[in-house]
Amino acid sequence: MSNVRIQKKLAAKILGVGVSRIHVAPEHLEDVSQAITKDDVRSLIKTGLIDIRSPSTPTRGRKRLVRTQKAKGKRKAAGSRKGGMGVRRQPEREWVLRVRKQRQYLRKLRADGVIDAKTYRALYLKIKGGVFTSLASLKNYIGK
Repeated sequence: MSNVRIQKKLAAKILGVGVSRIHVAPEHLEDVSQAITKDDVRSLIKTGLIDIRSPSTPTRGRKRLVRTQKAKGKRKAAGSRKGGMGVRRQPEREWVLRVRKQRQYLRKLRADGVIDAKTYRALYLKIKGGVFTSLASLKNYIGK
């Protein structure tokens, strides 16, 4: 087996790539080892005895693993989070949902005749003012 290390270095320099990307045809190692000058190497490149391998790309195995884990709901702990609390949990959106739920419950009570219109209006304004932190606190207040 002939040593073609120098020819690979020359080819890498000519082609502007790394030595690891240079490929020499195994059946023509003797011919390639005879090349001494850059011109010799250039002619071998033209004939196709020396060519460039495509760069190796990173494997996607880890990416697939992470995707399956995220589908299961993993990787959501404190170390994986970026941004403040208001980024992942939007306070305004939570408030809107909470108020909607409380108002819906209040309308149900009024429709069932549990509370009259005056009490409904008073409680509605309390909900709007943020007196009740949750539906449970509203139920607790009405229960008293």
